[in-house]
Amino acid sequence: MKKCRFLVERSIEKLLLLCAGASVLAIVFITFFIFQRGFPLFSKVSIWEFLLGTRWEPTAEPVPGFGILSFIVGSIYVTALALLFGVFIGIACAIFLAEIARGRVAGILRSVVELLAGIPSVIYGFFGVMVICKLVREWFGGTGFCVLSGAIILAIMILPTIINISEVAIRSVPGEYREGSLALGASHWQTIIRVILPAARSGIIASVVLGAGRAIGETMAVLMVAGNAPIMPTGILSKVRTLTMNIVTDMGYASGDHMTSLFTTGIVLFFFILILNIGINLFARKGMEHGR
Repeated sequence: MKKCRFLVERSIEKLLLLCAGASVLAIVFITFFIFQRGFPLFSKVSIWEFLLGTRWEPTAEPVPGFGILSFIVGSIYVTALALLFGVFIGIACAIFLAEIARGRVAGILRSVVELLAGIPSVIYGFFGVMVICKLVREWFGGTGFCVLSGAIILAIMILPTIINISEVAIRSVPGEYREGSLALGASHWQTIIRVILPAARSGIIASVVLGAGRAIGETMAVLMVAGNAPIMPTGILSKVRTLTMNIVTDMGYASGDHMTSLFTTGIVLFFFILILNIGINLFARKGMEHGR
């Protein structure tokens, strides 16, 4: 009997290891495929011309243009604004759900958050076109299809990710922390700000990283509301094209070097997300060391 149980446990361990290995292999194969298809462009265009150029005319003759700086700036613009709007609201909502809301109110709010997570991005895009772009046009002028509209729609889309993960992190803080803080005379709000949030920092940062990853990688909704113009954005009311929008826009008719340049854009997007993850994790680590 013991031998049979031992074999079952070992089999389950091997199966779990195999599943974990499959995830790693998937990342390796995706990375290899993107680099293998996109790297050959640098034999014809220098890396600095590709990254710092602003002329995107891949089908022009006799000299095509493969500069994606405007798309990089556009991605940073839209993502940064989306995080500026979404992180504060998401963490505030997570605090409310984990520490304040009770009973029916909490159940309704969680249902709404789950519904937000399940709405297709194209529906967000329709909402953005009909409501957000119209409001931006009426309040700030312009066409309404701009950086601001894209950032607002992305902020709404990343809310479920930030709220769910942050709430779990806050709920995971040991109850002794709350009790000790309250016993020392701190108010509930002081306990949340000075005890619970610092203790849940790693989970909250993870939610921000995942939210940023979704914001950078989102395509359809932003494509519908941001204008999709291959120009350098000059402000929040300027039309914009992000890296993902550029890939989707041109993929349907691209061929030859044009197709290769889209894969190279995917490499840039890959490094974009990698640098974002590393930077935020380093920032979090320094914050924890400073806290000690």
